[in-house]
Amino acid sequence: MRADTRMNGDDTRFDRSHAALVIVDLQPDFMPGGNLPVRDGDQIVEPIRKLMDSGIFEVIVATQDWHPPNHVSFAVNHPGRKPMDRIELYGHEQVLWPTHCVQGTPGAALDPRVDWNRVSAIIRKATDSSTDSYSGLRNNWNPAGQRPPTGLAGYLKNRGVDSLFICGLARDYCVKWTAEDALDDGFHVWVLWDLCRAIDPSSDRDVHHDLAHRGARIINVAELHGSKAAQLRSP
Repeated sequence: MRADTRMNGDDTRFDRSHAALVIVDLQPDFMPGGNLPVRDGDQIVEPIRKLMDSGIFEVIVATQDWHPPNHVSFAVNHPGRKPMDRIELYGHEQVLWPTHCVQGTPGAALDPRVDWNRVSAIIRKATDSSTDSYSGLRNNWNPAGQRPPTGLAGYLKNRGVDSLFICGLARDYCVKWTAEDALDDGFHVWVLWDLCRAIDPSSDRDVHHDLAHRGARIINVAELHGSKAAQLRSP
């Protein structure tokens, strides 16, 4: 028998044995004081840790930005450019970022406050110096105009997963792109809104609208499991 869980205020049920928690880029460089800090990013770490420990999810996976130092998305690799400039790259807009999450550096590690032994897969992305990667499921466009898969979708489908609950950093880039690609790949998608933070909080309304319009369900962690999940809410 399937162990169904009803979402509060929604007729949707999800089967725990066919659902996965996807934790996006919970890394020190995205925390306050990091090289690309997301405001209040540290506030979601403890609630995510508690959610991982709650037993709600049998499958937990994580993504990890893992850039080589000569990565095309770094402003320092474009003479005359500065962080947050935008250029055209392979026919698409590319934000030029501060140097962050460089392979093997402390800022690229997964946050040490979380027990990552609980996750069954960690997908490293943006490992190709020529191609950025926001989504956990597909890289951004490469020089050939393609968006190669990271392998995460195949892994999850092979595990029998059809429903994804996504949280992490940052809401307006890597979380959003992960959710959109998951929808395109046929997954049912929930975004745990209060377990995400944005690089640009002024984008929240548009991000919420875009994700809901695409078919993602936007919920808070308390809606996952009634009173038990209510204890997991972030500040």
